[in-house]
Parts: sequence; structure tokens; C-alpha cells
Amino acid sequence: MRRGPVAVFGSAFAAYLAFGLTLSVRFGFMMGDALSRTSAAQSVLFSRDPHVGAIGFIFTPLTALLQLPIVAFSQWWPALTRYNITAITISALFMAGAVVMIHGICRDRGCGAIQSGCLTALFALNPLIASYGANGMSEAVFLFFMCWAVRRLIRWCHSDDVHDLLLAGLALAFGYLTRYDAVAAIAAAAFVVVVVTLSRNGWGNASTLVRRAVLDAVLVAVPGTAAFIVWSATSWLITGQALAQFSSAYGNSAILEQSGGGPTGGRLDNLSYALGEIFVLAPALVVMLAVVGVVAWRRRDLEFVVAPLLFGAVLAFQVASYVLGTTFGFIRFYICAVPLLIVLAAQLTSAREGAFHAKRPGAYNRSPRPAPRHTRVLAFAGVAAVAVGMPITAYGVLQPRLAPQQYALGYLFDESPSASPSATTAKRIIASFGTERRLAEYLDAKGLPPGSVLTDTVYGFAVLAASSRPEQFVVPSDEDFTEVLNDPGGYGVHFILTVPNKGRGESDAVNRRYPTIWENGAGVGTLSIEVPNDGADQPVWRVFEVLGRR
Repeated sequence: MRRGPVAVFGSAFAAYLAFGLTLSVRFGFMMGDALSRTSAAQSVLFSRDPHVGAIGFIFTPLTALLQLPIVAFSQWWPALTRYNITAITISALFMAGAVVMIHGICRDRGCGAIQSGCLTALFALNPLIASYGANGMSEAVFLFFMCWAVRRLIRWCHSDDVHDLLLAGLALAFGYLTRYDAVAAIAAAAFVVVVVTLSRNGWGNASTLVRRAVLDAVLVAVPGTAAFIVWSATSWLITGQALAQFSSAYGNSAILEQSGGGPTGGRLDNLSYALGEIFVLAPALVVMLAVVGVVAWRRRDLEFVVAPLLFGAVLAFQVASYVLGTTFGFIRFYICAVPLLIVLAAQLTSAREGAFHAKRPGAYNRSPRPAPRHTRVLAFAGVAAVAVGMPITAYGVLQPRLAPQQYALGYLFDESPSASPSATTAKRIIASFGTERRLAEYLDAKGLPPGSVLTDTVYGFAVLAASSRPEQFVVPSDEDFTEVLNDPGGYGVHFILTVPNKGRGESDAVNRRYPTIWENGAGVGTLSIEVPNDGADQPVWRVFEVLGRR
């Protein structure tokens, strides 16, 4: 491997990891979805009923599975899960990988060292990219596979190398196992392959090209399709639900209904909001699409179509979901706008011959590439188009309305006793899960035997992840959870963790079995302690001591 990619990866990984550890360990700032995946990975190895199915079927599994080798050390170093270090390490690794892929796309294009370095740095330092490279969420892993797929398909458009096509399909399959959004990208990739194959030789040799187009589309789509079928079938066999993310009581639709966190305006308002999010992340995107599209048409540059269609398919999927009211208004859902703008900036300059070498050039290898013209001017224009939008992005991600999950980072060093609603809420967001860590310490100090604490993971995941003794909990992934829930005293449960039976708490299995337990113990327990919560949107905890324990 050349020194360039190694240096790019090493520096990006070190920066993201240091940023992530500072946010988590120093300030206690963690993202709920990331911590939930960490808890799931912990349950696979160290719960009272360890098994792979404990990974859960609400999220696709790859982000949590990747953590297992690191989570394995948490029995000696509990801080790995308590402060979400396992997830932060994975996001830092994969976002650094995405940075390398962006750098590779620039170098494959034949961009000069300065242009490649500037575009790579602008991508790596984008506020949203840096944030999600450091917070343990799935966006880093997803973005790596998307950038990998885009890079390989761009190469294939020039080389017609089947290796590039197969690797693009593999990247999209892994992308699906990271986020459901990849379904749109898989369909878009098949479409790109068909269009590019049929357009070769001026649409001549129709019958041969049609067969070739179908074969190429199958090669790029089969890995992702297989991943979809296998994951859905596994979920159905174990849980009885093929798409638990959408149909489960713990899934996205249920969360939207319970929390009231979905879009509240009309469809035009929702569309305007979603497009505004994309503009904040890539202010020059529309202009660059138009300019690079015209330039690519004049050059007969087939490589242009890849990034707008693959990244664009994911963006369109998220915009449509928000417009239809089936997802939240989180700016992270539009993160693909950032690499799309970077790739367009690289493609503003002509591709250079010999920038990369295909392993096995195909019959439709396009050689030579067109000679570059006005390279310096276009290179500067591309870099400038990305750079001028960075202040807009930095401003946008600090606005509560546009970035309700990120804006709190602007208050990390704010020590003033501000009474503004934004500052107060921001400080509570930063403090999220601090209460759960203290509750875990309280339970750990009791030295309870395995299976002593009954809780659902709707909110309880943060307590589990913070505990140094995860085997003391009985959770829904345990095979005997229903039996223990129906007779906690008979199974030796000492304590039940409860949350209010409202909002997301309505889906909590304890509340569904004992609807009044939080108010009066429901005849199965007596109140031991009540724990007010410092975190934003986090519940007050009540711990009940089980009656009639045997």
C-alpha cells in the first residue's frame, strides 16, 4: 500500500478517535442509538443468556457485530462499554476509511496532489463528517461502504473490469447490513450499470449489449439482494417479523408514534425542511450538479452518472421518508450530500489517462481518457465550491431546529449559568445517560447474582452498557424473558427497573405486562428508590424490590 493512503487513514483515525473519546469520557456526550448497539453487542457475549440472536433485529447487524472483538475486553475494562468506546473506535475506523475512499476517488480521477489533498481535507473536516466519525453511530460505517461502492463503479465505467463491479456489489451488500437506506443505492447501482452498458458503442450491437447489461446488473445487485433476503429470513425465523425495523413495537414507526417526534407540517413544508437540510450540508450541490452534468455531457464522460445516482438514491429515499412522515428530521440522514459534492468537485476536472490500472480491463475499456483542459482553473473552482459552504454547514449543525442531535456540541465549553431554552436543553443532551451510569453503579455495588434485575431495553440499554456485571440483568433477548416477566419472584428476581408508562415507555415490556407498576408497584414490588434523570428526553427511573421472592 502506498504511503499516501496510509497517512490519510492514520491521521483521520487518530483525530476522530481523540475527538470521540474527548466527547464521551471528558464530557459524557453519547448518542443513544450508538449506545444501544453497544449494549446489544455486550449481550451477545456477556449477558446471562449469551447468544448471537441477542444482537437484535431492529437495526441491521453489522455495526454491532463489528464491535464484538473490542467488547470482548470489556469484562476487564468496563469503561469500553460504559463510555461507548467500542462504538467510537468503529466509527473512527470506518470514517477514516471513507476519507481514504474519497482520496482514492480523487487520485483515480487523476486530480493533482494539491487538489486531492484539499478535497480530502474538506471532506474529513466537514463538521457533520467529523461528528459522526467520533460518536459511534452507523453513519460512518454506511458512508465507508457507499464511498467504496461509488469508487468502484466509477472505475468500472472506465475500465469495464468485472473485479470493480463485484467489489461495488459487495460494498453495497455490507452497506445494507449497516443501514436499510442501501436498498435504494442497490437499485440505483443496477440502473447505472444497465444504462452505462447499453450506452457503450453508441447503443449498437443491441442484443449483445442487452444480455451484457442484464448480466452486469445481476453481478452488482445480487450480493445486496442476498443480504436483504438472508437478514429478513433470519429475523422472521427468530422473531416472527421479517422487517422488525418497521413492524416491531420497538421499531421506527412505533417510536415515531410514541414520541411524537415525526414531522408535524404538511408535505410541502416537510419537503422544504428536508431540502434545507441538504442545502446546509452541501450549499453548492445544485449548482455543481448542473455544471458538472453539462461538462460531463460534452466530454461523453460516463463516470459522472455514478455518484449522483447512488448518493442521490439514498438522499431521495430519506427525503421521501420524511415527506411521508415515516422518519425523524435528523440532519444525519442526509449525510450522503457531503461526499456527493466532493466527488462532483473532483469530476469538474477532466479525467487523466493512467491515473489507475485495472486488473483485467474489459471489452469496453475506455482508453485513452480525454486529455485534461483548464485543469488548474477547474480544480480551483471545484475546491472553492466546497470550501465556501463550510461556514454554512458549521452554522447549520449548531442550530436546534436543523440539527437537534448535534447542536449541543456548541455548548460543550459553556460554563455560564445560561437560562435560555436552547442552552438548558443542550446541557441536558450532553448529560444524557449520566443518570443511567450512576444507576448501573448503584446496582453493581450490591453484588447481585445473575438474573437479579428485570428490565426492558427500550431505555434500559444505557444501564446495561454502563454495568460491569451485565449478567445480573434479565432482558428481552433472553430466551426465558417472558417466563421471568410473568413470575419475577418465582425466578429469583430482586429488582425491577421501571419507567413511566407514556411516550416510548408504552412499548416497555414491563409496562405492557404491569401497566400500573410505575405508579404503585402493580402488586409485584415495593418502591426501593426513585432516580430523577439529568438527561434530555430520558425518563425518571423507579426501582422496585420484588415481593414474594424465592
